Amino acid sequence: MIPYNVASNNNIKEEVAMLQVIKQLFKYFIIGVLAVIPLVLTIQIVMFTKDLLTDIIVSLYGYSASYSFTTTLLVLSIALLTYIGYSLARYQRSIIISAFDTIFEKIPLLNTIYRVIKKVVTMFATEGETVKREVVYVEYPKENVWVPAYVTNKIGDMYVLFVPTSPNPTSGFTVVIHESRVVKSEMTIEEAASFIISIGADYPKPEEATKLKS
Repeated sequence: MIPYNVASNNNIKEEVAMLQVIKQLFKYFIIGVLAVIPLVLTIQIVMFTKDLLTDIIVSLYGYSASYSFTTTLLVLSIALLTYIGYSLARYQRSIIISAFDTIFEKIPLLNTIYRVIKKVVTMFATEGETVKREVVYVEYPKENVWVPAYVTNKIGDMYVLFVPTSPNPTSGFTVVIHESRVVKSEMTIEEAASFIISIGADYPKPEEATKLKS
C-alpha cells in the first residue's frame, strides 16, 4: 500500500506537470495565432476587394442589363481612378478631386467629416518626406518606456502624435508633447507599421534603440 504522503506528492507532481504541458500548449497556440494573423488579414483584404469589385459589376449590370455597357463603364472607372492617382503622384493635385473638395467644403457637417478623413488618409498615402509622415519615439505611457509614434501635426515647438498599439496600428492614442521630449526616428510610416504589427519582431532600425537610453 502506497503511503498517503507519497501518493499526495505524486498527485501534486502530476498536476504540476499537466499545468506545464497546458502552459506550453497555450504558448504554441498563441505563437500559431500570431503567425497566421498576417495571412488572415491579407486574405480578408483580398476578399473585401473581390466583393467590392463584384458588387460594383453586379450593380452596373443590374442598372444597364448589358454586358458591353457594364464592361465599358468598369474600364472607364478604372481608367479614371488610375488617372486621379497619376495626377496626385505626379502633380500633387487632381482637378477632379479639387472639384469635389469645393463641393464638400460648402456642405455643413459633411465638410468636417470629409476634411478629417482626407487628412488621415493623406498622411498614410502620400509620398515624400514631410512633417506629417515623420516617425518619432516618445516616452509613453510613462518615463523610460519608449514607443514609436506618428507625427500628425506640429504647432510651434509642440508635436501632435498618434501613438499606435500592437498588433493593430490603426488603434491608439493622440497626445500633444513638446519637441524636446521626442527622439526622431529614420523609420518610414511603413517600417513603423511593420514594427508595430510584428510586436517588435521586425525592427527595421534596431540601432536606434541605443538612442533611447536614459
